[in-house]
Order: sequence, then C-alpha cells, then structure tokens
Amino acid sequence: MSLISKILTPECVLLDNESASKKRVFERVGLLFENTQQIARSQVFDSLFAREKLGSTGLGQGVAIPHGRVKGLRDAAAAFVKMQNPIPFDAPDGLPVSFIFVLLVPERATDMHLQLLGELAQMFSDKVFRDKLQSTDDPAEIHKLFTEWQG
Repeated sequence: MSLISKILTPECVLLDNESASKKRVFERVGLLFENTQQIARSQVFDSLFAREKLGSTGLGQGVAIPHGRVKGLRDAAAAFVKMQNPIPFDAPDGLPVSFIFVLLVPERATDMHLQLLGELAQMFSDKVFRDKLQSTDDPAEIHKLFTEWQG
C-alpha cells in the first residue's frame, strides 16, 4: 500500500473547471480542507503560498505538488485537483499544469514529508499513470488510480 493511499480520501479528489489561477486553486483547496478535515482555509492558503514564494512547486509535464506545513496538524493531509483547463504554475518546462496534488504536513514533519514527496514524484514521472489520470473525469476512478499505484 502506498503512503499516498493512506492520506488521500475520496472526498479530497476535485475536478476543477472554474479556477484560472494558482491563487484560485489554493482558495478552493482551502475550502475543501476546511470542510473535510477541519483545517482553517486561511491556514491552508497561507501555508501553500508561503512555500510557493520559495520557488514554484510545478514539476513539469503538467504536474504541480504544492505543499506546506500547518501548525496544529497531527497527520499529513492530501487533495488532488484535476484541472479541466490547465493553469500557469511557473513549472520548469514552462507548461501549464492540469494535475495539482496538494500535500499538507504537520509543522515539525521530517522524514514522512520527504517520503510522501518522493512517492508523488515517482507516481507523476510514470507516463502511464499520468495518461490514466488524463483519461478519466470520475473522482472515484481517480482515487482508485492513486490507491492502486505500485511503485
């Protein structure tokens, strides 16, 4: 079982056909975490933006992994957003992103944080995995792709 499958819940898979900017996606994700995990939306937004100021979390190939530390959070939390219309994310290859995996970790997170990011990087470097994500708009099917992924 992957580390990601333990923290990504089905209700945290979002299809987004409205957001046109990183800021708007972070606002929507903040609301999602507030409603599903009781994490204040402002904390989510501020944490993600603080990390983006250090450098874009866009990986390239249409993927971004914005992540941040949240004070008072006990366990890592995750959300996956599939954009209907790719948005600019300052990725190294200059391409807009369609897949945004948001990771929140406790303020003092260490190894687990790095293991989760490493697993995500492996997942998204797998072209077959990205193609499968691209070919479905069913949140349950998208969640299943993450839970069944084999590294």
